[in-house]
Amino acid sequence: MDSFILLFLCLILGYGLQFVNAFPKNAHLTLNQFVIYISLPALALFYIPKIQINAQLLYPLGIAWLGFLFSFLFFYLIGKRLKWSNKLIGCLIITAGLGNTSFVGFPVIQALFGEEGLKTAIIVDQPGSFVVISTLGIITAVYFSKGQATAKEMSRKILLFPPFIAFFIACIMCLLAVDFIPDFQTVFQKLGSTVTPIALLSVGYQIKFDKNSQHWKFLRLGLFFKLMLTPAFFYILYKVVGNGKGLVVDVSIMEAAMAPMITGTILSASYGLKPKLSNMMVSIGIPLSFITLAFWYFILKTF
Repeated sequence: MDSFILLFLCLILGYGLQFVNAFPKNAHLTLNQFVIYISLPALALFYIPKIQINAQLLYPLGIAWLGFLFSFLFFYLIGKRLKWSNKLIGCLIITAGLGNTSFVGFPVIQALFGEEGLKTAIIVDQPGSFVVISTLGIITAVYFSKGQATAKEMSRKILLFPPFIAFFIACIMCLLAVDFIPDFQTVFQKLGSTVTPIALLSVGYQIKFDKNSQHWKFLRLGLFFKLMLTPAFFYILYKVVGNGKGLVVDVSIMEAAMAPMITGTILSASYGLKPKLSNMMVSIGIPLSFITLAFWYFILKTF
């Protein structure tokens, strides 16, 4: 319950800071950079060395990787057909293709499926969502922000992306089955825990309610894709086609139904991919997702 209180409180506080004159007008840019340069690398260095590699990873891993590819194909094909700008296409690919599998996902999964469900949720988030945003996410952001980026430029952006550097180091440690000493682990955990409050303050700070905004029709499509089409895709793929059963499959599908990823919004906004729409995807998508999550939980328990 405290996670949900923190979530909505940070959004509200961030929104309220817009009206505080002493707060810098471009403060969200600094908050975004803190998340990218400090919080995310710390998360990678804390969690990834602890991952156990086994066949059970396949279902939860598919949520982030296949989900992002599904989003890419969906919005790229529609966007090109309707002659959308590259920045709009990139924004929707990233924000609708990545789910909030940790801050919203962890407490929801723990409440519905217990500690065993949480183990699967961590796999969806760390080697899944986190790695996707550090690789495919940054490639997409670079490509669609520039319109046409060279392979050399994209490679340089990825290799110099702080979360990717941390991810690479953490992966080597995971393969070698080694971890940092407890004191360092505690430091990384505390730094990583700043992701959610800082990112949500940034999102809240940028919320603008404009009923005449041109973003509303794209917001509706993006949220329909993320909250309904994506979990439907995985339900059919895992349950109907793959005949998958059990806790791992159910948790994976519920994670696919989570609201847009806060960090995806930060990444999209940082590269100038429709920052207002990016923030609307999170600020409206998170509260709306509690309704759609109840729907998908009912489907999983009924059929």
